[in-house]
Amino acid sequence: MIATGASFNANEELPTTFPLIDTHTHFDAPVFDIDRDEQLQRAYQQGVRHLVLVGYLQRHFERMYDTERFINKQYPSLAAQSDAQKKSYLTAHIALGLHPFYIEQHTEAHLESMAQMLDKKRPLAIGEIGLDTFTEEMKQPEMFAKQQYFFNAQLDMAVHHKLPVMLHIRKAHADALALLKAHDYDAHKLGGIAHSFSGGEQEAKAFVKLGFKLGVTGQVTNPNAKKLRRAIQAAVDSYGINCLVIETDCPDMTPIMCQESGSSQSALGQSPDNEWGDAPAHNRNVPANLPWVLQSLSELLDVPLAILAQKLWHNSCSALQTDWYYPT
Repeated sequence: MIATGASFNANEELPTTFPLIDTHTHFDAPVFDIDRDEQLQRAYQQGVRHLVLVGYLQRHFERMYDTERFINKQYPSLAAQSDAQKKSYLTAHIALGLHPFYIEQHTEAHLESMAQMLDKKRPLAIGEIGLDTFTEEMKQPEMFAKQQYFFNAQLDMAVHHKLPVMLHIRKAHADALALLKAHDYDAHKLGGIAHSFSGGEQEAKAFVKLGFKLGVTGQVTNPNAKKLRRAIQAAVDSYGINCLVIETDCPDMTPIMCQESGSSQSALGQSPDNEWGDAPAHNRNVPANLPWVLQSLSELLDVPLAILAQKLWHNSCSALQTDWYYPT
């Protein structure tokens, strides 16, 4: 196995590829405009067969659908394909949501617009939604109350449309758990992912107990991310590998072996208006990096790559309420 603390070239390919689902991306972001097609080809070569474009601001929803059409035009619909042919395609999907970090920008009109879009263009999921107290400003009572209102409203939409949700919870796990327990959204029935999970062991188990899968990003490739790695192991010890899915969260969360400088800080959330504008280009995460998350998770859990890859595929389908064919 490859040591997770080692340094690798981001263009390097693992010796064996496995079919993978990237459950959380922002691949519609402008930072990919210059080479989106090239990155799609690289992702396909690295085994990625489905990727989810996840929403955060209402003004970008149409851009997400434009990107979905672009990707699915490059890799035509699977609907008419035989099982033998399905392995040859990469498909994009949409999750619509109003991200808690951008709560100051969200308005009631944005909720109404999102509700209308859900009626006209049913997405795969709702997200990313949740609570975020990363900054002092986000902790202020008025701001936090608005986050809770938008979280509840979007959970209501998920229940109405019977859609899974993608949670963004940062430094607010106890509050999020309390809100979810009080709401009639049932992840055991509707699915759902605690995206880029960052809580502790007890919180990990609490979200899984509610029916959510834990989204594992490139952060797991960092041997110094001890809290995260312990939380993943604790959840698996209690609930098995069934509780995990993987994601890139690109252009964020670049695996440590794909970074070309020392910074691994998330680009998202540095400025609500910046949209990754100041993110170092050489540290931009891409869907083709997803196998490194698989690799590190395999090492952490001591599970063979082939077994883990197939399990994560089926976990993703369960979390997203799909029955995507597993290429063999």
